[in-house]
Amino acid sequence: MIGRKEFARRRKQLMRMMGKDSIAIVPTSPEQVRNRDVEFPFRADSDFFYLTGFHEPEAVAVLMPGRPHGEYLLFCRERDPHLETWTGRRAGTRGAIEQYDANDAFPIGDIDEILPGLLESCERVFHTMGSRPEFDKRVMDWINRIRQGARMGSRTPDKFFSLEHLLHDMRLYKSRSELRVMRTAARVACSAHRRAMQACRPGMHEYEIEAELVHEFRRAGMVPAYPGIVGGGENGCILHYTENSQPLQDGDLLLIDAGAEYDCYASDITRTFPVNGRFSDAQKTLYKVVLAAQEAAIREVRAGNHWNDPHEAAVRVLTRGLLKLGILKGKLSALIRDEAYRRFYMHRTGHWLGMDVHDVGDYKVGGEWRVLEPGMVLTVEPGLYIPAGSRGVAKKWWNTGIRIEDDVLVTSGDPEVLSAAAPKTVAEIESLMALESEK
Repeated sequence: MIGRKEFARRRKQLMRMMGKDSIAIVPTSPEQVRNRDVEFPFRADSDFFYLTGFHEPEAVAVLMPGRPHGEYLLFCRERDPHLETWTGRRAGTRGAIEQYDANDAFPIGDIDEILPGLLESCERVFHTMGSRPEFDKRVMDWINRIRQGARMGSRTPDKFFSLEHLLHDMRLYKSRSELRVMRTAARVACSAHRRAMQACRPGMHEYEIEAELVHEFRRAGMVPAYPGIVGGGENGCILHYTENSQPLQDGDLLLIDAGAEYDCYASDITRTFPVNGRFSDAQKTLYKVVLAAQEAAIREVRAGNHWNDPHEAAVRVLTRGLLKLGILKGKLSALIRDEAYRRFYMHRTGHWLGMDVHDVGDYKVGGEWRVLEPGMVLTVEPGLYIPAGSRGVAKKWWNTGIRIEDDVLVTSGDPEVLSAAAPKTVAEIESLMALESEK
């Protein structure tokens, strides 16, 4: 778990970059209705939680560097014994101070009266517009209220900045505490993938395998980091397949993309394995191409390399493999230049990973690919997808979807694969599934 000192350090770092005469306004996520009067499980906004560690809805964090009466303010729900009987405990304003280190805390119902006065003392406002239009409107209403009092001497902030430019760059570099949490999330997700391989049998349904994954997450006190993909056979060729409803056929491959979330940090792992525990010759051949591409890409996850180096390495290996197998025809250099591989490999080789599964952070800086630095975490996930009916492709390759994804930390030396405990070589997968079938 991330400790209170870590959240305090983050707030101080952000306020140093903001400077005095500034205010940052950070709302958490609104609760979302699933249907009628049933709500989805609440999950705090990542930026808000990154600064506060506060898990409750209906809350707004305010940072004011240099404010004499306290730099960190939290607006939140008040304690209410009656409502808490129905919907659970609340920290309340006192808890916001005692448990979450706010310098001042106010009832969320008083924000319209209090925040305009806070804004009036600032020149610069840091707030990320666009993600919550209703809250954006409230911010502008507060600003307009101050403008209306300008003739009475009110001072209106005249500089507005998107908070994400500062905050998202901070989130890109993971601290030791964050890495401990991410390693834990990856360890549990690896156990879930092993469990899925051990449970899998022809005739089962995709949702039964999904249940094995969720079981492993929940018994560790975690939740899925995103809707899991459990796609057998042709469904493995659908990149974001989440129906997870079909029976698993003997002789098919099963592609699972699933990760656990721990303390608001995600893991993101994909494994592909045979439903019956044994790769066919064709499946094994294509699988080894994807695995070689992933290994080549992981080798490029080094400080000093740029963001696109792993992708370029994967593309070279995949294209060379497809050319050798006769699935692509032509010269290697021309096929790469013309992106002929995109017919079978249509996505990038990875993304940033952290509090969001597709985490924040720029991929280019000043128009150039970002240089990798220690503390950054990214996924490496090449794949090949050959659906039935692929023109000019032999039938033995049809309905083959393969993706192999790991979570990788950039270090000062060799990359650290956080998800290395999930089997991914042909021998490891077949051995694990054979051991289980013998029981």
